[in-house]
Amino acid sequence: MPLPSREEALTLMHEYVQSESLRRHMYSVEAACRAYARRFGEDEELFGLTGLLHDFDYERYPDEHPVPGTELLRERGYPDEMVHAILAHYAPRTGVHPESLLDRTLYACDEITGLVTAAALVRPSKSVMDLEAKSVLKKMKDKGFAAGVDREDVRRATEMLGVELAEHVAFVIEAMRGIAPELGLAGSE
Repeated sequence: MPLPSREEALTLMHEYVQSESLRRHMYSVEAACRAYARRFGEDEELFGLTGLLHDFDYERYPDEHPVPGTELLRERGYPDEMVHAILAHYAPRTGVHPESLLDRTLYACDEITGLVTAAALVRPSKSVMDLEAKSVLKKMKDKGFAAGVDREDVRRATEMLGVELAEHVAFVIEAMRGIAPELGLAGSE
């Protein structure tokens, strides 16, 4: 079965996700995964849709996420590699560890987008457009800032992807700049 369209994935995501901040997180991860797919010469649609749907079941099943969502994706004929990557992005719960490049990309892009978003929102501009990697890295050292972001997870995931942390942060910022208005990170009016 061919990969479902982005429109089909968006319909599923909007059916399950009501929170605008969670939707924006999913768009951020999609943008970062698409950018890495281009960099690595991989399937941009597969990487992008995996990023877009990775948390779609979180609101309905926070204590079971991502298992119910991956079961639904399987039933709907989504590719096994997408399902595996979504399971692997939450290895402590699923026992599925990142193996493929898609797995490692999703894992590396998930937590860091939250940190980038938080760092952008505390800037006077409230924008990702003037955010620099060094600012995010500085904020990362402050355990009280965006406390929900697991710093060790960010480091481990970046290492698994085979890139330097500063390079990864800069790359993700650049990917997020491409959709800054949709993320609410284009700057204050």
